[in-house]
Amino acid sequence: MFDFGFDKLALIGAVALVVIGPEKLPRVARTVGHFVGKAQRYVAEVKAEVNRSIELDELKKMKTEFETAARGVEQGISDELRRHETDLNAAWSGLDDAPAALGAAESPAPLAAVAAPAYKPPRKNWRLKRGALPQWYRQRHGVPGKVQSGAARVARFKPPRQG
Repeated sequence: MFDFGFDKLALIGAVALVVIGPEKLPRVARTVGHFVGKAQRYVAEVKAEVNRSIELDELKKMKTEFETAARGVEQGISDELRRHETDLNAAWSGLDDAPAALGAAESPAPLAAVAAPAYKPPRKNWRLKRGALPQWYRQRHGVPGKVQSGAARVARFKPPRQG
């Protein structure tokens, strides 16, 4: 912004000391600092707003580019789908004509309906139900949640070595 060196700041301070006086100089310096801070915050807010608007414009451009690309892909897929649909319809109409030309004796027999087995609810395992402990109970009473080997258990409860 402005290029103030130490010598220029010292000159401004000396002039302010002479003009304002030593009694009012701290209060004036505090007020000037307060206004300079407000000005810096205002400039930072304006810069942030400008950056946000630039980013918003860029995002809008990207959005329109993505939308046009998506429309192009969607159009291509729908064209391919229509083309394959017409091919399949043509092939299907050719298959519909084939059994009539072969005769009724050579047409394939329909598949027999396979009956699904009736639903049977699972049986309850009362041992599992009685052995289940709530997690809060296990944590409160120190019931181990994971299986540990003997060596791991010894290492866990072994008093620390002092040395």
